[in-house]
Amino acid sequence: MGIFSRKDSTPQATAAPAAPAGTGLAALTGEYTIDPAHTSIGFTARHAMVTNVKGSFTEFTGSLHLDGENPAKSTATLDVVMDSIDTGNADRDTHLKSADFFKTDEFPTMTFRSTGAEFLGGDDYRITGDLSILGVTRPITIDLEFNGAATDPFGNQRVGFEGKAELLRSEWGLTWNAALETGGVLISDKIKLNFDVSAIKNA
Repeated sequence: MGIFSRKDSTPQATAAPAAPAGTGLAALTGEYTIDPAHTSIGFTARHAMVTNVKGSFTEFTGSLHLDGENPAKSTATLDVVMDSIDTGNADRDTHLKSADFFKTDEFPTMTFRSTGAEFLGGDDYRITGDLSILGVTRPITIDLEFNGAATDPFGNQRVGFEGKAELLRSEWGLTWNAALETGGVLISDKIKLNFDVSAIKNA
């Protein structure tokens, strides 16, 4: 999942580069399970117009289907437990789980389901899909950087991807805010997402 960024409303049609030959990507074709112990899903929000608050989700499951010969056929899924949100402040986490934000009692899971993928050149890829929060599903685009593949000391075949993205939380109904006396608002509408994914090839 690399860079989550909002899909350009006026995309320019361009020919996708051919997948690089001789890089061994074809050998990576297969089904993979995301390893939560070595994967991070984080976010950053602007606070009080002057600083950033960072957080993460600590419980999630996901899978990848990689097609090394035809990256366009690759897919990804992700299910995130919203109660696992962690910003390093218990009171803030409780507020984020409340009806003002994620309503975790009613909507316990955030999901992503890919709908398309493309190879951009070098180690860069792009994946598009549907992100569901609070029962609202909207398209999102993720730009990924492939970090490589290796066999770990336990014999697991691993692949790694790194990326980031931006979205407007209001588009998913996350509109709670507070005005500042100096102007502006307490929490930015724009949220930055970042991912560091390690996935293990299924036996």
